[in-house]
Parts: sequence; C-alpha cells; structure tokens
Amino acid sequence: MRYILRCSFLILLLLCAPGVQAQRMGRYPAIYSGVPWLDDSGNTVSAHGANIVKDNGRYYLFGERHSDTSNAFAGFNCYSSADLYNWKFESVALPLQPSGKLGPNRVGERPKVMQCPSTGEYILYMHADTLGYRDPFVGYATAKTITGPYTFRGPLLFQGKPIRKWDMGAFRDQDGSGYILLHGGDIYRLADDYKSIAAQVNKAMARGFESPALFRKDSLYYFLGSDLTGWERNDNYYYTATALSGPWTKRGYIAPAGTLTWNAQTTFVLPVTGTEQTTFMFMGDRWSFPRQASAATYVWQPLKAAGHILALPEFYEAWEIDGKTGAYGPAVVAGRAIAAHNRRIRYSGVWQRDTLKNQSADKKGASFTVSARTTRLGFYGLARPDGGYADVVIRNSRGRIMVHANVDMYAKHPAVALKFLSPVLPNDHYTMTVTVLAEHWYWVEKSGRRSGSSGDWVSVDRILVGQ
Repeated sequence: MRYILRCSFLILLLLCAPGVQAQRMGRYPAIYSGVPWLDDSGNTVSAHGANIVKDNGRYYLFGERHSDTSNAFAGFNCYSSADLYNWKFESVALPLQPSGKLGPNRVGERPKVMQCPSTGEYILYMHADTLGYRDPFVGYATAKTITGPYTFRGPLLFQGKPIRKWDMGAFRDQDGSGYILLHGGDIYRLADDYKSIAAQVNKAMARGFESPALFRKDSLYYFLGSDLTGWERNDNYYYTATALSGPWTKRGYIAPAGTLTWNAQTTFVLPVTGTEQTTFMFMGDRWSFPRQASAATYVWQPLKAAGHILALPEFYEAWEIDGKTGAYGPAVVAGRAIAAHNRRIRYSGVWQRDTLKNQSADKKGASFTVSARTTRLGFYGLARPDGGYADVVIRNSRGRIMVHANVDMYAKHPAVALKFLSPVLPNDHYTMTVTVLAEHWYWVEKSGRRSGSSGDWVSVDRILVGQ
C-alpha cells in the first residue's frame, strides 16, 4: 500500500511539473477558419484533403496525416466530433504500410470514406502515387468499423485496369449509388460492393479542375474544383447539371473573384441536415508545405445554394451550426483587444512598425509576449506574400504549456486576419509567446517553378484577450 501511495504521489508531482501537459484540453464554441485547431489531447488536427461521414449521430473526419519534414505518406487520421467544433483523435485509420504502393517514400492523399449500403463495409478511397507524382492511381481500403483499422486493398479497377489520375473525390447519391470523382471532371459509378468501377458516367470536361467535390441539392448537382496552381490558392469554380452524366454547365467562381476562395482549395462538401434546413458546408484546405502537420489550416464555411447559384459571398471568421436543426449563423470573436504598440506587449529582438501600424519581424528568435488573467488568447496579424512561420506557446500560472501551435503568416494578397485563437481554457493567468522561426512555406512544381512565400515575416496587429 505504501508503495502504491508513493507511486501515486510521484505521478501527481509529475503531472503538476512545468512543461507537462496532462489536463483535458479546452473547448471551442464555434468553427474558426484559418487558424490551427487542437484536438482533445492538445495536438494540432492533421486531416487535410478530408471528408466527413456522419455515423450513428456522430461526425467522423478522415484526412491526411502529415509530418513537418516530408510530403511522404504518413497515414490517414480519423477524428470524431458531436458538434463539428471539437475533435477527438480516434485512430490512424490507415497507417503507413511496411512496403508497396502506400509504403515508405510514397504519397497518399485525399482520403474519402463511404459506407457501402449493400454490405455495410466502410470503404476508404485515396490517391496513391510516388513522391514525384509519376505513378498516380485511385486505391481503396476496407474496414468493418468506421474508425478502422482499414486494410489497403490496392488499386480500384475499371475494366481490369487502375484509374491513373491524381486528385480524386467521392460522392454517394440519394439512392445509395457510390461515385468516384477525378480531376478534369471524370465521374465513375462504383459497383454494388463499392470495390470496383461499374461504369464511367461522365468524361472530363475541363483541363485542370483538380480537388473535385460534388453534392446534390434537390434535383441539381453541383461539381466543385480548382485550377492547377500546385498548393497555391486560386479562385475555385463550379459546374451544375441535372444528371451526373451531364451536360455540365460552368457557372463561375464559388467565392468573390480575387479572394482565392478565401485562400483555400476545396476538398469536400458536407450536408448538415436538420429539422429546419440543410446547410451545405464547404470544406477547404490552406496548404503549408513543409509544415503540413503543424501550420496548414482549414477553411470551413456555409455555402449558399439557390438554383444555379452557388456562393461563399462572405468570410466568417467564426460561425455556429446546430446539428439538430441544420441552422447556422455567424459567431462573434469576442475579447479585449490590445494594440500592437501597447506597452503590455513585450518585444524581444528587432521589430519594426509598418504603415498599417503592425509590429513585424523576420529574424530567427524575435518574439513578442503578453500575459493576462483570462480564459483565451489569440492574435491578429498581417498575412502577406513574404509571410513566414511563427511558433506559439501559452503557459499557465505554473509554467505548464497549455497550448503549442505553429502559424503560417503567408497570403498571396496582404490582409489583416485572425491568425491564432486558443480554445477556451480554465480561468488562470496565462502567458503567450509568439516566436519568429525564420522559415516559410514553398513548393517546387514538376516544371521546377518554385511557389510560396518570399520571406519570413511575422506580424502582430493586435492581441485578443478573453472570450
């Protein structure tokens, strides 16, 4: 008994030691776009190229598991949520394989899960490839339960051959028929068991048109996609048709021209159906190579669909949705603002004030710190073409790290935006430190052209304190 008591006391001391994160994470009261999200264990949600499946009243998010050192396949993650705001890590639904087409030094992207109505099996589809994107095909894996583990089965075959294209999506129609979507606009109908292709329904109607996503409202289908600009954002566009076989009519951009789809690339559209209405939620990615695990973020926004008009006319920094009624509305990012020049903010290193009165720095190790008794901390900053990465750490009054995240300050068109916001934490005295990493996102295309940020700048416009 004495041994057990001594062990318990030592464990308690360890949990209370500075720098050890052992508490349950705070919660998010809304959906926030363009900022890092933390799961129930305090880790950054890593689930890009994703889709969401509602199963037995709970939402399941499947997406790419990444590292911050390579684009090589690291598995597909599964998270679950009751409200679309707070995500619990469930499993690595499909892990890195020891060898083969999803083994080391391969690519696995855009996982999409559907449950087969005829068998009850869960099927996970993906784009598999080499690191140089020279061996593309659509593959699939199967599982008996939604969280897995999923077993990789190899290429999805059509007329005995793999489908050798890259960006892909999936769609299940109201009659239970399953479809695979390919870049360019190809649509393939799955066999009854969802494990092979029965027929090609539509042939590609556009050059490019990657990141395909499709949904149906009443008798009209909406087909979303983006231009080919690597991992740089662009103005995504859409087609409509009354049948999956077409004819498809190009309708224009999803978001206002020049917003680059609110700096995102489409990956999926989730219908949230309730007692009052169905809200169609646009799911998009802000890619950030090489820090795809820690700094890439998500843009989830309510779509407005009326006849042939599909639009994201405004950007909600925060919004709420009621899963029971299907109704949504904007949420306020509330809190007390502390301007960048306020003396409460302590700067270390070389910082300079720009024309917008932001404080900016690009030298490794430069930082700013603010302390307050509160339940929440965040900051707004100038996202810019030469923006870089910042490291964010929040410690409580005991010095314990409560929140740790990376922030990408890049945007093709400069704009002051919410760049970081913590979950709601227990009331305490917190210290937030934001440090310049002197790194930035980039990508080298097959042609050798390099895209991404041209600098390492981190800026702060104002600090947000409180709820």
